[in-house]
Amino acid sequence: MKGHINTDIGEVMIDHDVLAKYAGASAVECFGVVGMASVNMKDGIVKLLKKDNLSHGVNVIIDEKNKITIDLHIIVSYGVSISAVADNLISNVKYNVEEFSGLEVDKINIFVEGVRVID
Repeated sequence: MKGHINTDIGEVMIDHDVLAKYAGASAVECFGVVGMASVNMKDGIVKLLKKDNLSHGVNVIIDEKNKITIDLHIIVSYGVSISAVADNLISNVKYNVEEFSGLEVDKINIFVEGVRVID
């Protein structure tokens, strides 16, 4: 199901991929987030994604009530408080996606897939 907004002059449809890219871009701007992660379920290998693949670490679900659930698979920087990073990440991504799309974000799930030491 795509996100949709009814207006006076028609209907706006927003694809999952658009919301996923926007959420991924918002996530990597947050302090303590090194980047988005791609998990190979077969091999159990976690890979740090490049900037052009940010949506691969994000899963977006839009329910029948037009509310969004976002799953973020991230890699955090060594030495940061994961709970502080998660709180900041949730508030920033929620605000940015809601302002961008006009749709309500119901839930954001964070999956910390790895830790990296940053020089």
